Amino acid sequence: MVIRKRRWLLGSVGTVVAVLAVFVSLQWRDYQRFLARPLVPAGEESMILELESGESIRHLARRLEREGVIERALWLELLARMEGQAERIRAGEYEIPARATPADLLKILVGGRVRQYAFTIVEGWTFRELRQALADAPGLTMTLEGVDDEGVMERLGHPGEHPEGRFLPETYHYPKGTTDLRFLERAYDQMAALMAREWEGRNADLPLRSPYEALILASIVERETAVPAERPLIAGVFVNRLRRGMRLQTDPTVIYGLGEAFDGNLRSRDLRRDTPYNTYTRKGLPPTPIALPGAGAIHAALHPAETDALYFVAKGDGTHHFSATLKEHNRAVIRYQLGGRARPFSSNPEGKSP
Repeated sequence: MVIRKRRWLLGSVGTVVAVLAVFVSLQWRDYQRFLARPLVPAGEESMILELESGESIRHLARRLEREGVIERALWLELLARMEGQAERIRAGEYEIPARATPADLLKILVGGRVRQYAFTIVEGWTFRELRQALADAPGLTMTLEGVDDEGVMERLGHPGEHPEGRFLPETYHYPKGTTDLRFLERAYDQMAALMAREWEGRNADLPLRSPYEALILASIVERETAVPAERPLIAGVFVNRLRRGMRLQTDPTVIYGLGEAFDGNLRSRDLRRDTPYNTYTRKGLPPTPIALPGAGAIHAALHPAETDALYFVAKGDGTHHFSATLKEHNRAVIRYQLGGRARPFSSNPEGKSP
């Protein structure tokens, strides 16, 4: 009887062991399939995954299971703990590439290389245009809604400064959640650093008393031409005029001074309407920049071309004709602006820029 009972127990134990062996084998095969299975659905290039601050690997695994990204949360948690990565994952938004496996996912989360958004500050934008565009920038957190320009500069730590021209146009990359204030702070610092370098290496004997005056001139150059090769020549004309005490007579400053009253059509009466930015009625530079100048315009303002030109007129193809004398300039106006037919027109003795 005892022998039969012992044989039964041994048989039962053997059966249990066999069942366990089969179970473990199946689980191991399932785990191996989990390790090899890509997380991104076939046909898609990538997947965006956001790991919230304080979210544990267990919570993440269960969330991914619910969303159908993985079949079993246990395997991802087990893998993370076996690899010593469970406590090292970092919050942020990540782009998971095609064919990425669970092991690849953990490496990405531990590496902390969060997804980067891109936003370009366009050369020649005004600060108002920059703020309008920032409101629609992807991934940015808005904190400056309802804050006026003066308040923005205060929050940036530069109270009393006029914001125009202070932010460097270029493409910036940033992670999701970056605030608009932090973005502007970075662009401000980039402009300050560039101006410091350019001012240090400027040409000698320029009629500019400070980096800020150089920034003002650069903004005018930026708005006068979209042709990079012309920037030093445009700057050279304005430098020549400043040296001679001539009015700059540049339309973009007048337009800036008109503000929202400008309807897209600059009229003769606008050129006679006196504002601090009307360089037809006032000598010297306007009180502030009129736009956000790019690095090219800044370099041109501080390294203008050596030229005897005092005038330029638009040729109609995006470029300009430069003249050293008023007589030559008037001929160029007839050719390029009046269709080659001389008609009565007013030429200020100091010359009129386009």
